[in-house]
Amino acid sequence: MKKLVIIPTYNEKENIENIISAVFVLEEDFHILIVDDSSPDGTADIVRNLQKIYPHILHLSVRKTKDGLGKAYIHGFRWALQNQYDYIFEMDADFSHNPKDLSRLFEACKNADMSIGSRYSKGVNVVNWPMGRVLLSYFASKYVRTILGIPVHDTTAGFVCFSRKVLEEIGLDNIKLKGYGFQIEMKFRAFKKGFKIVEVPIIFTNRELGESKMNGGIIHEAVFGVLNLKWKSIIGKL
Repeated sequence: MKKLVIIPTYNEKENIENIISAVFVLEEDFHILIVDDSSPDGTADIVRNLQKIYPHILHLSVRKTKDGLGKAYIHGFRWALQNQYDYIFEMDADFSHNPKDLSRLFEACKNADMSIGSRYSKGVNVVNWPMGRVLLSYFASKYVRTILGIPVHDTTAGFVCFSRKVLEEIGLDNIKLKGYGFQIEMKFRAFKKGFKIVEVPIIFTNRELGESKMNGGIIHEAVFGVLNLKWKSIIGKL
């Protein structure tokens, strides 16, 4: 079974070498695809140098346009399907997701269709976030769960494993949301397709190096995007 970890990057030179190394020391034979949005800090150049050390298992795709996390992931999903991967993972570059948890997500996904590294399935497991951001994230997930009726505690989670058939059947052309909204939309569409989704409790740690990509526009899109998803679902236009 071929397993691919997709890591989108923009200005992650402080983290990229360490996160790649941390994945490749795992016992599971994960491959990595870095989807870089033409980072001006040279992130892609670091990856190109590392490809000499990790030929055939470290891949790089550089996009010319920086147009949202969702677009970067969809680019990666298409690459994964074209290259015949069976399990495809989403993971951040900044160590907010512990690479060691990739194996747990994989094991869970073998008995489901989609597994989610969840901050909120067993209490609140977030380290080093300001309380305001913890509350925003927690209640955002509650809001989404209520509006969409989706049985997931951490609806905005970005640490996910998909089986190949989810990405084949979910309708990647229909995914419109970009930031946190993208994470919500992927889960909602998988749920509406009847796929089995499981949550794996993780501890999420705020990044130590580099800058957060969070902004007000991402939050705005998520709030109103959820209402739009609900409306589309009601009228059968999802």
